[in-house]
Amino acid sequence: MKYFLKAVSAVIILGITVVIAFITWQFNAYSPHIVDQKPVPENLKYFQNSYTECRKSFIEDSEKLTGIYNNLEISALKIKTRSDPDLSIDYCYIPAQTAAHRLLIISSGVHGVEGYAGSAVQQMILTELVKKLNFDELGLLLIHGVNPYGFRYNRRVNENNVDLNRNCSADPALFGTINSGYDRLNMFLNPRHRVNLTSFDNFFFHLTAVKKILQYSMSSLRQAILQGQYQYPRGIYFGGNRLEPSILAVSSLIRKTAQPYSTVLSIDLHTGYGANGRLHLFPNPVKDKKKKARIEKIFSDRPINWGNTDDFYTITGEFATYIGSIIPDKDYMTMTFEFGTMDTNTTMGSIKALHNVIIENQGTWYGYASKQDETKTKKRFIRGYYPESEKWRSKIIEEARKTLIRAVKAYQAI
Repeated sequence: MKYFLKAVSAVIILGITVVIAFITWQFNAYSPHIVDQKPVPENLKYFQNSYTECRKSFIEDSEKLTGIYNNLEISALKIKTRSDPDLSIDYCYIPAQTAAHRLLIISSGVHGVEGYAGSAVQQMILTELVKKLNFDELGLLLIHGVNPYGFRYNRRVNENNVDLNRNCSADPALFGTINSGYDRLNMFLNPRHRVNLTSFDNFFFHLTAVKKILQYSMSSLRQAILQGQYQYPRGIYFGGNRLEPSILAVSSLIRKTAQPYSTVLSIDLHTGYGANGRLHLFPNPVKDKKKKARIEKIFSDRPINWGNTDDFYTITGEFATYIGSIIPDKDYMTMTFEFGTMDTNTTMGSIKALHNVIIENQGTWYGYASKQDETKTKKRFIRGYYPESEKWRSKIIEEARKTLIRAVKAYQAI
């Protein structure tokens, strides 16, 4: 009997080892599912691979509209930083041509590295969609690269490590918010040593993450991490101590532009969240039932995540919500577009995406054990927001084109 029990124990241990080894292999070799669609060359022309190239193309496409629309405005908000004085938030404004009634604001690059896809969608709008819209009573404001520092240097955050989508509030009390859930996870989320991708902590990161999920639950963990925090300036999802220069500059532009209009719809473009190659509509909850019904009518071609799914979370200091607070006299509606990359609707995708964010931030502050670790970390991070896949790039343009043209026409009709 003793030998039998030993044999059974050995088999169990071997089985557990095999399972752990298999999951570890899957995690370290993880890649989101491949978009099953042939790329359309015409869609790919909107993509560039640097902040400078994206900015140039956006400006050139805007200038092609000169002479077509009265009082067209193409300009830039200069954003000076300690390390780079040559940054700007470019914008193109097509005013309503006869009577200002409805304004549409489409912004990109609040999370800098997400600006590549946002720029591509905005270039598609300037090239294609403007030709299909009636601008008699509709104004269009395209804001390109709200976070130009993060855009240029391939970070989500700005030079102060501030996540601009956690930084926005007309009430300064935001910056005193205590995220107690994040506080408990701080050491896990923000390691204070050089990045070594072959270290035990990184190679087996998924096991620690699963342990945390079992301890707190997936929904509680997601909310604590992604909500935003204001205690750890070197930590991920840091919302800052005050409104950042980019937000202040954009606020002035929006107030001025929105002044003659009675109704405003803003669409903020993001990448990362959700199923790879799919457009997700992901607003913060809306309490006003009539406004919610109008938003659902505008975006009736696809489901809206209002907070009734397991992978939902709310954030503090959100940019799109903040816009409404600075134009309180307007009938304001908003929507966040998320073009999925990492299949974060799955547990494996969520863990991998979180790991990418952690090691990128860790490397920024504490460096890397080797050049190889740095190269691989940065490549993983960029791919999490701007995949190289032509299939993915083509698909998001198609998704954006289809949804935007219908939404804008529905917006003009309500």
